[in-house]
Amino acid sequence: MSRQLYVILFVIGLLVPFTVSRFQNLPGYMDADYYFAGGVQLAKGNGFTEPYLWNYLDDPQGLPHPSHTYWMPLASIVAAVGMWMAGATTYAAGRLPFILLSACIPLLTAALAFDVSRQTRLAFVSGLLSIFSLYYAPFIPVTDNYGLFMLLGGSFLLLAPRHQKWIPFALGVLSGLMTLSRSDGLLWLGLAGFATMWKAAKREDGTRVPFRNWVFAITPAALLTLAGYLLVMGGWHYRNYTLFGSFMTPGGGRLLWLENYNQTFLYPAEKITPARFLAAGWSSALNGRLSALNANLGNAFAAQGGIFLFPFILVGLWKLRNEFRTRMALTGWLILLFVMTVIFPFAGGRGSFFHAGAAFQPYWWTAAPIGLDVIIASLRKRGMFAENAYVVFQGMLVVLAALMTFYLVDLRVVGEWSTEDGIYAQVEKTFIEKGVDPQVRVIVRNPPGYYIASGRPALVLPYGDESVILQVAKRYGAGLLVLEKDGTFDAIQALYDRPQESDTFIYLGEVDEAKLYLIELED
Repeated sequence: MSRQLYVILFVIGLLVPFTVSRFQNLPGYMDADYYFAGGVQLAKGNGFTEPYLWNYLDDPQGLPHPSHTYWMPLASIVAAVGMWMAGATTYAAGRLPFILLSACIPLLTAALAFDVSRQTRLAFVSGLLSIFSLYYAPFIPVTDNYGLFMLLGGSFLLLAPRHQKWIPFALGVLSGLMTLSRSDGLLWLGLAGFATMWKAAKREDGTRVPFRNWVFAITPAALLTLAGYLLVMGGWHYRNYTLFGSFMTPGGGRLLWLENYNQTFLYPAEKITPARFLAAGWSSALNGRLSALNANLGNAFAAQGGIFLFPFILVGLWKLRNEFRTRMALTGWLILLFVMTVIFPFAGGRGSFFHAGAAFQPYWWTAAPIGLDVIIASLRKRGMFAENAYVVFQGMLVVLAALMTFYLVDLRVVGEWSTEDGIYAQVEKTFIEKGVDPQVRVIVRNPPGYYIASGRPALVLPYGDESVILQVAKRYGAGLLVLEKDGTFDAIQALYDRPQESDTFIYLGEVDEAKLYLIELED
């Protein structure tokens, strides 16, 4: 591809996420709130600590709490870089690097597509599809890992088939960055090992190294891959070991035994045990996994497959079935589907599969135009369409993707995120007007979001009844409670519906359907 086409992709790739960002004054949902708040902490010199808790899985001892014990820190680090560059801790500063990185996604996608197809037209269309990315478009310019994962996953697939001696080390570095971005990035370390061993066991003339000699052929490349990974992740694993006595953060193992998603917020988390999981019965476990499978397959068709792009992606992947990258991508995607359906069904069905699957998107965007070309070529053999059909239909594909992207951005960003956490500033104003000290801790649905809006230390609403809320309030010193209309659990719905009937939770009023309470704790 020519330099001019890459410039065009960069400009359009910058304008689209920048335009999307103009409609978004807040991160919009808790993941992005968390990463942004972590960036604020880093930019202020507070290190990897947080004055909020969004779950109780690692049995936190109090506030401030070590940060990123569930979600990984790379997005917060990137956000902090933006704040250091701008000299401010605003959301606009934090998301600046993500907007700039968004513009690199079409460049990478086009480079990957050209490396696969060797056709400029197809590579340019792939780059445009990565800009008008439908369901992913609202998420790419926010303080989250979507854009990072697309860049890292696309870079991995671009480099994986190459045979230069530094490639194993580079794949190790990329898998380390992906793990620093999301814990399921460990999957890519496995893929790096697979790619490294597969190529190391093959001679330059294409013949395979005898099995008895595999260890000698594979070991140097495998060590380079591991070295690249540890260069990135070694310090973080050491941090975890010094804080928690293990290389991985505590609490993550409890996710294996969840009976429903809301137990992510259970207090105390020690209630989440294998015995309790087994006592719930295999029917409960199976239903949870079938529900996750249904959600993940729907996600695969609509979000990752792009709805109307889906059949073209399938045809393109079949056309590329002998490509090493295709085997890598499909193997990794199937493993991810299994993990997010069987091992972590509740996280997977609630967005982790959509989130982690972003790493494969550059390859799906590479496959779609190829698949469309295959279909047009087949139809032309039957006497249909003129020679210019390739250009016309590829253009129509991009236009349709652009129209659907604008619709979904309007639905998500303007229709949902613009008001998602916007009430917290007004809630805080009400607390201050009623004379509540700004340092009194609050229990709320979205603690990092509330902290961003107010600077007040916050704790997540625990899964349970009123007695569980009181336990959390007593242990962590919370004096305030906020219940939102769509942010309660069944066990405390009565407290929301009839707020003035409680003696323990003193009703202070309502802000935009959020009920505010003062917590009366016994001495």
